Amino acid sequence: QVQLVESGGGLVQAGGSLRLSCAASGRTFSSYGMGWFRQAPGKEREFVAGIRWSGGWTYYADSVKGRFTISRDNTKNTVHLQMTRLKPEDTAVYYCAADMTGSGSPDKEYDYWGQGTQVTVSS
Repeated sequence: QVQLVESGGGLVQAGGSLRLSCAASGRTFSSYGMGWFRQAPGKEREFVAGIRWSGGWTYYADSVKGRFTISRDNTKNTVHLQMTRLKPEDTAVYYCAADMTGSGSPDKEYDYWGQGTQVTVSS
């Protein structure tokens, strides 16, 4: 069992930056692929970014490529999402998730989910 807790959300103006963090419990964090997803009101949840267990491969949605960066620290059981040049359309609840296969790719079924953190970008 893995527990995930997100933090770092908030209100920011368009063009600003935020850094989301996800703290994971459990000894096997370093073997999991990790991902960030988001869900805006009235929309389906969508993949934002993912990272392989080793950190050696990352995946991004086209809408955030070049603006967001995912990273992980396996010594601290944490994964981060650095978000820059934020846009109003980035407004959503952001969720951290763990993929037991270790891949972190967008086509995997993620096994564990956090509660989410709200990101609001004002225009």
